[in-house]
Amino acid sequence: MMLQKKSLLLITLLSLTLLGCGEKKNEQGKDAANKNGPKPTLITVTQLKKQAIEVTEQSVGSLEGLTNPTVSSEVAAKVIRIHVNTGQAVKQGQLIATLDATDISLQAHEAQAEVARIQALLANQNKIVERNQVLVSKKFISQNALDNDAAQQAALKEQWAGANARLDSIKHNSSKTRVYAPAAGKIEKKLIDDGEFLRVGDPIVLIVSSQLLRAHLPFPEHIGAKLKPGLKVRLTTPTSEQSVDAVIHELKPMITEGSRSVDVIADVLNAPGWQAGASVDGTVVLGTQAASMMVPEQSVVLRPAGEVVYTVRGNRAFQTIVKTGVRQNGLVEILQGLNENDSVVVDGAGFLTDKALIKLAQHAAASPSQKVKH
Repeated sequence: MMLQKKSLLLITLLSLTLLGCGEKKNEQGKDAANKNGPKPTLITVTQLKKQAIEVTEQSVGSLEGLTNPTVSSEVAAKVIRIHVNTGQAVKQGQLIATLDATDISLQAHEAQAEVARIQALLANQNKIVERNQVLVSKKFISQNALDNDAAQQAALKEQWAGANARLDSIKHNSSKTRVYAPAAGKIEKKLIDDGEFLRVGDPIVLIVSSQLLRAHLPFPEHIGAKLKPGLKVRLTTPTSEQSVDAVIHELKPMITEGSRSVDVIADVLNAPGWQAGASVDGTVVLGTQAASMMVPEQSVVLRPAGEVVYTVRGNRAFQTIVKTGVRQNGLVEILQGLNENDSVVVDGAGFLTDKALIKLAQHAAASPSQKVKH
């Protein structure tokens, strides 16, 4: 009997021990399940606001140099020295080349001698005319003789004037033996070398100037009616970090046959780093659109239901199907689905599902920009 009681007590103790171990394992399983459960997604948010936006059109075109002079010789002379090299930047008025002025100097001396000769003949003829006028008054010679002398005097005066004009021309040509840059720019090509003989009109160097550039921007013909001179256009080019605000100078009257586009022209004046022949991005501001709700582009996510945005309520994100409008420049217009002042997920939206747990990052997302392109 005593043995049976001891056996029963031992069985009871073992049962209680096993029961305690099972409960402990269940509690450990629950803790592990909690630790391995879904974790909140780290996000940033922005508050939806209505704002006026600019209606714009964008195009990629090219830059044309309006001041690309070919510097040529204005006199016939031998080249003594070319002072510039290809690729060198030059300023307006900088010395480009020096030509031999020996022949021109000799011509000037010859012309000076001719002026002196005619001047001497004219002085003598003036005395003859004065003397003959006295003789005519005393009737010692005829009036016809005096008229002939006066005609020779007038002819010598004209010869003297012509000789002086030729001398001035030669002196002017002597200044052309030093050739200067007509505009600031870079030497694109050196066309002559030291020691060569130049005739009048022979090219010396080609200068590419960036002082005045013309942007040609092709726009689709269907928006041609919206474009007009005076509209603001923002220009950028890969060769410079500086953007330029200009206006439409003119529109070519004919549609370009190959591309069926409207050629919009805008001028760029003295823009550092801008180069002729480079590409140019142009954004024409057509006007201002009524206030619209804009969200950052990363807030709009494509799901099986369509385009959705996640709004924040408490510690969860809720999926909202939206209808979008213009999409460009990092922003998207929301036409339907959201209300003003809704909190919208920005960073992390692509990792969310409906009613997902979220955690707000320490820094908030920036507000949508007010400039949006069509």
